[in-house]
Amino acid sequence: TAHCPNSGSMKTCKEPGWPVMLSDSNNPKRKLRYTWEMVHNGTCWIGINTHLAYHIAREAIERKLIEELTMYSEIRSEVKYGQNSRIDLLLNGNGELCYVEIKNVTLVETDGHYYFPDAVTERGRKHLGELEEMVRQGHRAVMLFVIQRSDGDIFKPADHIDPKYGEALRQAVDNGVEALAYRAEVTPEEICIKAKIKIQLDE
Repeated sequence: TAHCPNSGSMKTCKEPGWPVMLSDSNNPKRKLRYTWEMVHNGTCWIGINTHLAYHIAREAIERKLIEELTMYSEIRSEVKYGQNSRIDLLLNGNGELCYVEIKNVTLVETDGHYYFPDAVTERGRKHLGELEEMVRQGHRAVMLFVIQRSDGDIFKPADHIDPKYGEALRQAVDNGVEALAYRAEVTPEEICIKAKIKIQLDE
């Protein structure tokens, strides 16, 4: 038995018989020694560890791979903001602040599109509201979707799973929050950002 670092439904990521990649903690004190990191669907590897999305995004920003975020020289993590929340990344460039919230995307539906979320997420809606508040205060705010699979094309909010999240995302963008989606190339050797993905918000 391995630990599964993903609290979503993992729809399209867990068919019986698919090969998986595990990491070994080498920690005898852990309840479960191994962690499930990836699964292969016959077409590509899918990164199911939601915690890695943060590290993928941070490294990409540091390496100037996300074109919209190349102007920031300082990166801070888990900074308190909003209502008892912590922003994933707070960027600073010459005193200009940019609040970046990161979400991991693993869902591709039969239409070939990437979707988020794969389960209802009240927390996700709360984060969007807090990003809107940062915009109202005069700062820049970005919702960054990190896609850990390569077999889709465009990104869309999953209205068929959580219509309230889709509504909240559209409202946030209308109110000045920027939505970005970037696809990572996932292999057993490395995971790194490779391409910007078009976002389609209309229903």
